[in-house]
Amino acid sequence: MQTRGAGREVARRVSLRANFGVQGETNTMLYSLLPNPQFLKNWLWKIAILACLLLLVGCQAKNQPASNQTQVRVARVVTGQTLEVVGMAEQPTLISQVRLIGVDAPDLRQYPWGEDSKELLEKLVGNLEKPVLLEFDVEAKDKIGRNLAYVWKDNQLLNEQVIKQGYALFVERSPNLKYNQRLDRAQQWARIMGKGIWNPEKPMRQTPAEFRRLNR
Repeated sequence: MQTRGAGREVARRVSLRANFGVQGETNTMLYSLLPNPQFLKNWLWKIAILACLLLLVGCQAKNQPASNQTQVRVARVVTGQTLEVVGMAEQPTLISQVRLIGVDAPDLRQYPWGEDSKELLEKLVGNLEKPVLLEFDVEAKDKIGRNLAYVWKDNQLLNEQVIKQGYALFVERSPNLKYNQRLDRAQQWARIMGKGIWNPEKPMRQTPAEFRRLNR
């Protein structure tokens, strides 16, 4: 009986040593798979530097004005589709003409729509001391040298507002097509609602282009 008990004890000890050896080897292998602490520290440091650089680049891009936009001050409203502005060229007092892209407003001789269109644009521009934002498209000037732009004031696209309130037609001016769908929807709204030139009781009989062609 003692011999059997001694044999069992020896077997148990051998088994424990064997298990301990396997576990120790396993722990050693797992430890070897972990990254070196110094390597991990360097890696995290590089990620932090990269994140800071990306943040700085993003802030610079956000703070720099887009190359196709500029702020100017309106000197006067010429018609429902044309402004005179100052501040576009290097000479701050030089007056430049700006034609609203996609807008075909009635001629001033088309009574009363021409004057109504001009008055609406004057109202939208508001305080002449406050600047407006000009946004350019593919073609920045027309054949006679006028600047072609989308005009923004107080987060409103004035090109759209003149059309939506029924005081101008939308006319596609290729290749400047950025806001075509928006301007077309504005015209559909004005037509459905009977605004301005679309008033069924007093509609404008000739388009601005037809009027100018017949009254040169």
